[in-house]
Amino acid sequence: MKAIRIHEFGGPEVLKYEDIPDPQPGPGEIRIKIIAAGVNPMDWKIRRGYISSLPLPMIMGLDVAGTVDIVGKGEVSFKPGDEVFAKVGIGKGGYAEYTVARAAEMARKPESIGFVESAAIPTAGLAAWQSLFDLAGLEKGQSVLIHGAAGGVGTFAVQFAKWKGAYVIGTASEKNAEFLKSIGVDEVIDYKNQRFEDLVGNLDVVLDTIGGDTFERSWGVLKPGGFLVTTVASIPEGEPEKRGVRAKSLMTQSDGKELAQIASIIDERKIKPIVATVLPMADAQKAHEMSEALHTRGKIVLRVREDS
Repeated sequence: MKAIRIHEFGGPEVLKYEDIPDPQPGPGEIRIKIIAAGVNPMDWKIRRGYISSLPLPMIMGLDVAGTVDIVGKGEVSFKPGDEVFAKVGIGKGGYAEYTVARAAEMARKPESIGFVESAAIPTAGLAAWQSLFDLAGLEKGQSVLIHGAAGGVGTFAVQFAKWKGAYVIGTASEKNAEFLKSIGVDEVIDYKNQRFEDLVGNLDVVLDTIGGDTFERSWGVLKPGGFLVTTVASIPEGEPEKRGVRAKSLMTQSDGKELAQIASIIDERKIKPIVATVLPMADAQKAHEMSEALHTRGKIVLRVREDS
């Protein structure tokens, strides 16, 4: 099969489009015929070697959408031909014509959208869902500030928060203001020209996808007992207690049951994946360059096969 692999860590140039053997599912595993693969910031962080102790060579990519091809011994959750999407394990590979996954990592893809849009969901959708609901426990009527609201995680977080009935504030560049209002943001803060801490405060939840100074300034806008979730920073020991708030760093987990919930909400037309760019798999280097620039609206997706 064709796949994008790395044989060393480094810049986008280390991504190699090459032929490798097809993976074979073991007991309890499922082989997916991939039609589209999502691109995430985690992908280029892995490629640059920021995640330690990963074996090489490695197939890149975590997010896939496609059809069940072969079902391993003992697996009964899915059958050949089922249309599915999944967040697969590091090294299993999404930038490939086939991958292998466990049933617990997979769900039937939303019926109302295609494979390209479905491939945009797993990592970003799960990160937003787990941040807002599993960790912060966001409820109807609460307020949430989402940093990087126009990004991959941010666009899902905005829509999930509105679906839940929260008041949503988002930071983004001014050019994304109308777009964010169109997907449900109640209040847009132009991070280039405005300081969010001068405009909002006493918030129930902050979701930080930016890190650095943005993360540090976020402590002060929470109400007592409020919750700061970050997808990119570490929580300093003792800092939440000192400030009278709660905080967690998210490590996104594969979860087929949560993907199924997200698919159901999408099919109810409550939310939609935002796909900014679709490229052929052979253009993975370009996709990584775009992702690493950190200014993409929504998600980048690689088209693996033309039937997407």
